[in-house]
Amino acid sequence: MNFKTSAALLCAAVAVSSCVAPGPSQQTSMAPSLSRGPAVDGRWIDRNGIVSTFQNGSFSTRSTDTNTLLASGTYVTISPTLYEINMTSLVRNTQSRVNCALVSPSQLNCTTDTNSQFSLTRQG
Repeated sequence: MNFKTSAALLCAAVAVSSCVAPGPSQQTSMAPSLSRGPAVDGRWIDRNGIVSTFQNGSFSTRSTDTNTLLASGTYVTISPTLYEINMTSLVRNTQSRVNCALVSPSQLNCTTDTNSQFSLTRQG
């Protein structure tokens, strides 16, 4: 076999191999992925019975007895387990930033911008 024949066969092999569908391990799903909200979304309660709600980037805290809005704001996901809340306290009329770590599916450990710490437990 001469050089021209070898080169032609090599080009044909490359052309044919590029037309072959990928094997099962190489295929990617064309189905749309279902997007879920952040793992922190839901209702959380502190040791004093105050309920905080995280929902699609919005944050609110309400009293359990009268359902009075105590604080509201927004939160962003820093990583799959870290969240930053920017909120306004309606009780004190102050703004603050709180960083929370999701240490388990049912517990958030949080630190305020003044270094106060508290935990929230996911409510059923």
